[in-house]
Amino acid sequence: MTLKPKITVVGSGYVGMSLAVLLSQYNEVTVLDIDLSRIEKINNNQSTIIDSDIDSFIHERSLSLTATNDKKNAYDGANFIVVATPTDYDETNNQFDTSSVDSVVKDALAINSEAVVVIKSTIPVGHTNSLQILHETNRVIFSPEFLREGKALYDNLHPSRIIIGSECENGRAFANLLMNAAEKKDVDILYIPPTEAEAVKLFANTYLAMRVSFFNELDSYAMSNSLDTKSIIEGVCLDDRIGNGYNNPSFGYGGYCLPKDTKQLLANYEYVPQTLINAIVSSNSTRKDFIAEEIIKCKPKIVGFYRLVMKSGSDNFRFSAIQGIMKRVKAKGIEVVVYEPELDQKEFFGSPVIPDLVEFKLMSDIIVANRKSASLKDVDEKCFSRDLFGDN
Repeated sequence: MTLKPKITVVGSGYVGMSLAVLLSQYNEVTVLDIDLSRIEKINNNQSTIIDSDIDSFIHERSLSLTATNDKKNAYDGANFIVVATPTDYDETNNQFDTSSVDSVVKDALAINSEAVVVIKSTIPVGHTNSLQILHETNRVIFSPEFLREGKALYDNLHPSRIIIGSECENGRAFANLLMNAAEKKDVDILYIPPTEAEAVKLFANTYLAMRVSFFNELDSYAMSNSLDTKSIIEGVCLDDRIGNGYNNPSFGYGGYCLPKDTKQLLANYEYVPQTLINAIVSSNSTRKDFIAEEIIKCKPKIVGFYRLVMKSGSDNFRFSAIQGIMKRVKAKGIEVVVYEPELDQKEFFGSPVIPDLVEFKLMSDIIVANRKSASLKDVDEKCFSRDLFGDN
């Protein structure tokens, strides 16, 4: 009888949780986390994130999945240790805070003398090589993820590509694990050095941010000149070279990945001439300034902000673009109220959180929504949104 490979996934956010569920179909997977409530959820067959596919898999599939906060127990005997801890952008140091990744790599290599450590967290270009040199090992590899919040497991089951930042056999073995667990079988697999793989992640996300920014600035132009944004976008995107996707105007790109990844890529350009990367980063602030000014022009007494989450099917509102609009409106002395069912608190940054949607609608002079909702149809005349196509 062939023993199942043992895999430890460190971190149970949307990257770690989706990978753990994916790989636990055919492998013994242990999730290591410091959050006891998340550990309890996993051990009680519950997801730590909002993702309908993960919920279905947990309840309908036979998975080998447990969670613990004991790192020695988690690392001991593992064949692969996957790092999926957060790397927030440190504005002071102008780079990702990789301390959680560095700590996991150090402990994993020390406790387990054979496991391959696979970094899934987004890190600066060149960081994997620096860890290999520091620890005098070739057991650390980088494999970027390309996942959407709310669709993380689906994107793991149907990957656009698998990129392995390693050209050794260990990298090929990890790629095989991902392929065996995926439902899509005709997936391109690219084996490249880890530094190039790190660059792929940052450039891919920056391109997406650039596309979001382009259509947002198109929308700003159309609004300023009383033009129909939707018809312009449809005409532009009928060109096969441009195509649809990521063309629905918004209040700016946001979420956990795009804001920090674009800033990190810009920081990596410190000694390289550029103007475009800087423009992508600054464009996001310009768009928020423009949107906030359009709302302020209406001279509302109370502005209601409908949902702080980035998009439907997500529970994440860290760095959501709508928060930038809210701060700008509040800075003008305008009263702000918030409707966000995911918030279990009475205030959000000093603004009242209204739990009752009917009350929220009645008290708001303008309702600001990054993405439209059927629940706002009855107050459509006082809604402000740039959602033209009804998608995320």
